Amino acid sequence: MEHLISVEDLTSYEIRQLLKLASDLKDEWRSGGNKPVLAGRTLGMVFQKPSLRTRVSFEVGMLHLGGRALYLSPQEIQLGQRESVADVARVLGRYVDGIMARVFGHADVQALATYSSVPVINGLSDYVHPCQALSDLFTLHEKRGELEGLTLTYVGDGNNVVHSLLFAASKVGMEIRVSTPPGYEPDDQVVSKATETAHETGGRVVMDADPQSSVSGADVIYTDAWASMGQEDERERRLPIFNPYQVNAHLVALAKPDAVVMHCLPAHRGEEITDEVIDGPQSVILDQAENRMHLQKAVLVSLMAD
Repeated sequence: MEHLISVEDLTSYEIRQLLKLASDLKDEWRSGGNKPVLAGRTLGMVFQKPSLRTRVSFEVGMLHLGGRALYLSPQEIQLGQRESVADVARVLGRYVDGIMARVFGHADVQALATYSSVPVINGLSDYVHPCQALSDLFTLHEKRGELEGLTLTYVGDGNNVVHSLLFAASKVGMEIRVSTPPGYEPDDQVVSKATETAHETGGRVVMDADPQSSVSGADVIYTDAWASMGQEDERERRLPIFNPYQVNAHLVALAKPDAVVMHCLPAHRGEEITDEVIDGPQSVILDQAENRMHLQKAVLVSLMAD
């Protein structure tokens, strides 16, 4: 990899190599600490959107690997406003060894990669969330072993998270079912690309507006907030539309008895998911959150280590 902009850009082999490296780094960390393979390296972290998990997981991950991370707030770097994205990329490349950007517009992180002389990692854009989807595959690999043949049902809004899940699941031969209210489906081109990839890997992409039939017999149930960051003004309008898509005990009971429940967080408890489920025995949500750090360490090592 030269950059990590979208899971779409990775091969199945590259994904599996990242999962293996993440597992090795996690085992090493639990056995006394990671080797300082990024000693002397600095990651510049550009934030347009705030985040608990993205900032802490990257910052602590760099620390564990012997490097350091520099947080750059929205007030310090206003991409495309205070100065052009190209200039920001060119300047940062003179100071740091890698750039992680959490942005609104996907074009901004693409431009950073185009003009940067150092690796760029997409920490989130409105189009995709690659680090989240890759860490989700890592979590599932820990819980279930082989990913090929697993069925993951995503229930909720057709947002950036499901875009990356579509790319990721189809690359490793999983069946991914997406259940959204009519009018809130994921991008047609993403679905088309994922479907084409699934034909090549033995996976499957299924679009089904009925959450109950979509969840039936699934190995994994995944949900996310019904209104993403930047859509807060739509929340009240969306609540009654999405209410039938809540992940609750009744819906979970339709999946396989040993199905796991996932959520990328932050969760709006009582909306897209109930307390009973998020805190229940089938939830692997906190494991997902921890594994963001381990998978991102694998990305950092792959891009920034000698």
